[in-house]
Amino acid sequence: MFEYAKIILPKVSFSKQLFRKELLKCISWVEKGEVENLRNWCFENFGEIYPDILEEVFSGIAA
Repeated sequence: MFEYAKIILPKVSFSKQLFRKELLKCISWVEKGEVENLRNWCFENFGEIYPDILEEVFSGIAA
């Protein structure tokens, strides 16, 4: 599902609300071991656009 997230998130990154919604879905779908990879990938690709969303969503998740 990590690969799916890499396809979906760029497509919805035009909308802050949609990006947050899809990111939460992706986090719930990826395996526990992939959460850290997803986090790193998101910060690399969207860290400048949505740092607040990324911090909020990933702050409560234990990888």
